[in-house]
Amino acid sequence: MRRRPGIGGLQTAAAARDQYRLLGENVAKLRTDLMKEQLATFRSQLEEFARKHKNDIRKNPSFRAQFHEMCAKVGVDPLASNKGFWAELLGIGDFYYELGVQIVEICLATRPHNGGLINLQELCTLLRQKRKTGREAVSEDDCLRAISKLKILGSGFEVISVGKRKLVRSVPTELNKDHNEILELAQAQGYVTVDEVEKRLSWTSGRAIDALDTLLDEGLAMIDDGHKDGKRRYWFPCVSSVSSSVGADV
Repeated sequence: MRRRPGIGGLQTAAAARDQYRLLGENVAKLRTDLMKEQLATFRSQLEEFARKHKNDIRKNPSFRAQFHEMCAKVGVDPLASNKGFWAELLGIGDFYYELGVQIVEICLATRPHNGGLINLQELCTLLRQKRKTGREAVSEDDCLRAISKLKILGSGFEVISVGKRKLVRSVPTELNKDHNEILELAQAQGYVTVDEVEKRLSWTSGRAIDALDTLLDEGLAMIDDGHKDGKRRYWFPCVSSVSSSVGADV
């Protein structure tokens, strides 16, 4: 018959468990303290790097994007506030604030043409045209960071992916899967027809017309009936170059 452990044995086992627990807590604390120390060192080195390369960060878009990646790895957000060390050292908070204001202006100016949905590349092109020569160059990464700060304005102003393209939405329009598929299909020519939607997406005529009418009502599509084949074209400025004609007016 197997003997059960006595009180002394149970107390010894409990004491051993407590020792292991304390040892584990001490090891975890040492690791945490070490990580905090390393993080503080990284941040200090990052500040020194920013001081040394301040002009490159402000003027070179690629260098600026790499700097943001370095900041993200150590939990630093130079855009978190327009005040404080980073804002005073680099002034990039003001830079992105200015970009945000200009992006809003461009989206408002092009909205009658594209319904509040604009190709990110086209937005960046219009933004560069709007900014005077001799100022900081602007990249798509800069546009994306500025747009991310516009979310505080409420619904709208976000980047959505349709196929291989990124579109900037400045109105609170909700696009479902059908709408996204039509926009992706339109990227080839800038427009679609009901027949094309039916054949390429294997939809019924009713489903195609319903989705296209919704996009038309939202101001995202334009109708073109002037063709010999009699087929109506639904043009989408957000995936074609139609809205680029407003660039000079922005």
